[in-house]
Parts: sequence; structure tokens; C-alpha cells
Amino acid sequence: MSIYKHVLLAADFFEHGGQVAEKARQIAAQNAAQLSLVHVVDNLPITDPAYGPIIPFDVDLTQELMDATKKRLHELGEKLNVPTERQHLEMGSPKLEIVRVAEEIQADLIVVGSHGRHGFALLLGSTANGVLHHAKCDVLAVRLADD
Repeated sequence: MSIYKHVLLAADFFEHGGQVAEKARQIAAQNAAQLSLVHVVDNLPITDPAYGPIIPFDVDLTQELMDATKKRLHELGEKLNVPTERQHLEMGSPKLEIVRVAEEIQADLIVVGSHGRHGFALLLGSTANGVLHHAKCDVLAVRLADD
């Protein structure tokens, strides 16, 4: 009997992202579940009222970033046999967008990497922590080795 029917991998493209992706792939395979991907590009800081413009707003820069990220997401999708229609590229707050996409596609498990930080880093929160506290489905935080 399958525990999960739809697994959502919150993909990042950092060094340890492969072990998180592999864990999500294994869980989906073991449960004969669909696997979907989401990657969220954090909002770019455009201005700070205290200092004025940080960088000039450049739509081409944002589009280039989104295009490059979409290419990496597509490559990961090919590697994991996830069709394009189940690859989601979003811009905004990672924790909120991951949770929103999970609800939208009716995922019953979100797989996300976590560094397991302590102290101030824990107080500031992390994407994994935010997803864990806002998701309406199960969340698996795959522990990543801190270098």
C-alpha cells in the first residue's frame, strides 16, 4: 500500500541538492507516486527606503535569471524523469511558494533540504522550517552536511 501519491521536491541547485533529489525520487518510486519539482527564485532586492536604489530594476536581468534557472530545473527534471508540466518555477518567498504549489498540485509530501542550523540561524528561520510550519501535508527535511 502506498503512503504517498504525489511527492513535491523543493529543489535547490546547491552542492548537496542531489542527495535531496535522490531521496525524493526513491520515496516516489517506492510509493508509485508522482514526483513534481518546484524551485523558487527569491525576490531580488531592488530598493531599500533607507538607502535608495540598490540596483537599477532591470527586467532583462530578472528574465535572464529565470531563463537560466528554468534550464537547470529542466535538466533536473530530465534526470529524475519528471515531465515539464510537473516542473514549477516560481518567484517570491521560497517557503510560501513551495507551500502554495504543494496545495495547488495536491502534493501529500514535500521533500526539502535542511542544514539543521542552531542558535541565531535557527532563530532567523530557514526555508525548511518555514515549509514545515506552513504546509498542510507531510514534510521531509533531508539533513544536509554542513561544511
